[in-house]
Amino acid sequence: MICVLQFDAASVAALERLLDRGRLPNLAGLIREGRRLELETPAVDFAAGAFYTLYSGVEIGDHGIFYPFQWSAGEQRARYATAFEAPPAVWERLAESGLRTLAIDPYESRPPARAEGVFVCGWGFADRVVLPRWSRPEGAGREYARRLGRGPGATEIFGRPRPRDLLALREKLVEAPARVAALAERLLARERFDLAWLTFSAAHLAGHQFWDLSQLDPAALGERERAMLEPALDDVYGAVDDAFGRVLAALPPGSDTIVTSAVGMDVNTSRADLLPAMLERVLAGGPIADGGAGAIWRLRAALPGSLRARVAAAIPDRLALELTSRLELRGIDWETSRAFAHPADNQGYVRLNLRGRERDGIVESAVADALCDEIAAGLATFADPDGSRAVDEVIRVADLYPGERADRLPDLVVRWAGRPATTLTSLSSPRFGEVRRHGSGSGRSGNHTPGDAWAVLAPGNSVIAPASRPPRLVDVAATVCELTGADRAGLPGEPLLRRRG
Repeated sequence: MICVLQFDAASVAALERLLDRGRLPNLAGLIREGRRLELETPAVDFAAGAFYTLYSGVEIGDHGIFYPFQWSAGEQRARYATAFEAPPAVWERLAESGLRTLAIDPYESRPPARAEGVFVCGWGFADRVVLPRWSRPEGAGREYARRLGRGPGATEIFGRPRPRDLLALREKLVEAPARVAALAERLLARERFDLAWLTFSAAHLAGHQFWDLSQLDPAALGERERAMLEPALDDVYGAVDDAFGRVLAALPPGSDTIVTSAVGMDVNTSRADLLPAMLERVLAGGPIADGGAGAIWRLRAALPGSLRARVAAAIPDRLALELTSRLELRGIDWETSRAFAHPADNQGYVRLNLRGRERDGIVESAVADALCDEIAAGLATFADPDGSRAVDEVIRVADLYPGERADRLPDLVVRWAGRPATTLTSLSSPRFGEVRRHGSGSGRSGNHTPGDAWAVLAPGNSVIAPASRPPRLVDVAATVCELTGADRAGLPGEPLLRRRG
C-alpha cells in the first residue's frame, strides 16, 4: 500500500521553524527515515493549477485547469472549473485496474468518473468552492457524519475579517486534521486499500488567514484575541502533524509513504484585485474614470463579508457557484474590450479577446504580440505608494506552458513584486494615473509563493528510484501508479520510488 499525506499549501519557512523547535515530530521522523525533495511545480505562475497537476500527473498545459472560475472561450464567460473536461485523477487510473483508493478531502478536485474504494470530500471542513461536500459511494459521507459528526462549513469569504470570525475559524481548522485522521483510522481498520490519499487542507486556509494579523483593524483586536490568533498557524500545523502520527500508526506494515505539498505559502503580495482597473487604464492609453472592470471586487467591497456569507449560505451550492461565475467578469463590453483581467486572487492573469478563439473576439492574431507588449509595458509603470515597482515582470504563457489544453490558459501572467500588499490602498502610474483598491481586497494576510512544492519519500516495501532529471510535481502520480501496478501510459512523470527486486 502507498499513502500520500498532503500537507496542503504548507509554508516551507514555517515548516523549517517548527521542525527546528521540535513541533512536528512525525514529519521530522519521516524526513529522517527517507528523503526530502524540492519539486518543480506550475505553482510558479498557476497556484491553483498545481492541484490538478498533482492529482492527475499531467502537466498544466495538457489539462488547462488553473483556477476555480475560469474562462470559457466558446461561451464568452467564466465557468466553474468542473464544467471543463479534465484527464483522470490518479485514483481513476487505479480504478481502471480494479485497485481501491481511500481519498479524503482532495482539494480543488472533482468526484471521480469511476471510483473503486471510498472518497469523501468536505470532511475536515467544507468550502463550497474548493472543498464541496461529496462522496463515493453516494451517501457515504452522510453515513460517516452520523457516526463521527459532520464537519463544519468554512467557506472563505474575501474582504476584511473580524477578530471573532478568525477565532471561530481557528477552532474549526485546529480540529479538522483530527477529523481526517479519525475517518482514516476507521476505514483503514475495516477495509483494504491500495492507495490512501489524505489531504489536510486546514494548513492551506490557515496560511491564508493566519500568516499574520495585518488584515485586521488594529483597533478591533484585543489582547486576548491577539494571544489566540498570533500562534494559530503554528497550532494548525501542529494539529496536522498529530494527525500524521495517528494515520501512520494505522497503516498496514510495510506501507510506502509520501508527504507532499503542491504549492507554498508566505506573506500576501497579490495585487490581483487592482489588475482589472490597471489593465483598463493601459488599454485606454491614459487616466480614465474607473469603468466596469473589477465589478466583483467592487461588490465585495460594498457589502460586508458577514452579510455576503449569510446570503451565500442561504443559496444552494450550485446556484452560488453559477452566480459567482457570472459576476466575475460582469460589466465588460466585449465589442470594445481588446483584453481582460481573468479572475484571480494571487498572480494576475490577462487574456486577449482574440478573434477566432473567443466567441466575441475582436483582436486579430496579427496584432496579438504587439498588444501583449503594450500591456506588459503599461503594467510595468505602476508603483506602490512608496514608489516601488508593483509588477516584477509580465510573462508570456505560451512560451512556458505548451500543451493540448494550453488554449484554456491566460495569455499573460503578472508576477507581482515580492512585498506585502495586505494594507495597500492604491497603485499609481505616471502615465495612467492612480488606481485605488476597493475595500481591503481578498483580506488574506498570506498567499501562495512562486514554487515551494516538495515531497518527503519514506519507503516501506519500496526503494528510492534513481533520477534522470530534477523531480517534478507530476512525479507523485507516476510513483503511485508504479507502486500499485496501475497503468501510467501517457504520464510525463518519473517514479520517485520503485518496487524492490
